Amino acid sequence: MKQITVLLADDHMIVREGLRALLKVEGDIEVVGEARTGRQVVQLTRRLRPGVVVMDIAMPLLNGLEATQRILKVVPATRVLILSAHGDDGYIRQVVMLGAAGYLVKQTSADLLSRAIREVHKGNTFFSPSIAKRLHGLSLSSPDRCRSLKKKSALTSRELEVLQLIAEGKANKQIARGLGISIKTVEKHRQHLMRKLDLHDTAGLTRYAIAAGIIESSVQVTIVKQ
Repeated sequence: MKQITVLLADDHMIVREGLRALLKVEGDIEVVGEARTGRQVVQLTRRLRPGVVVMDIAMPLLNGLEATQRILKVVPATRVLILSAHGDDGYIRQVVMLGAAGYLVKQTSADLLSRAIREVHKGNTFFSPSIAKRLHGLSLSSPDRCRSLKKKSALTSRELEVLQLIAEGKANKQIARGLGISIKTVEKHRQHLMRKLDLHDTAGLTRYAIAAGIIESSVQVTIVKQ
């Protein structure tokens, strides 16, 4: 029996350990790697080429939605299955528009997770029952969403990384150290973000990041004065 290779992406070790234990009993599923940041999951997917990535949305350094977009661009054969604690319509809408293969809420059963992995690996889509019921009623092309996507698409990958870290409450010095760039470069990225998004302060950038799904609305952030 050919095994389905799976990469687990979640910033909480206890969640990854739990998922690995649940999937270990499935004879046709093999966990080949784990990632705790968005950037790490993209790197590991390039190297390991798993059949399925099980992805959380709230990932540090690069959120799960942006990581999904990069994975589907560089390793299109890999299927991405979102596994999140939140089932907000906004996130569901973005997952569908990005091309992820499915969306499960973390309260789902182990049987449903393994079933979802098998289905998306076959090329099908799979959503938690509660999400599937709402899916047809979601508008994927609302005017507000289109404007948000247009603005977001104008940002470079590095600018999106900087924006997420700003929205998470990181200071310029922390961002520079985390990304391996100078503080002056971070400041330039911040200026470019404000100009492109027509925003004028950190609070505005944070609100935009939440509205665009770059960070989850439930993430606790601290506004840092630079």
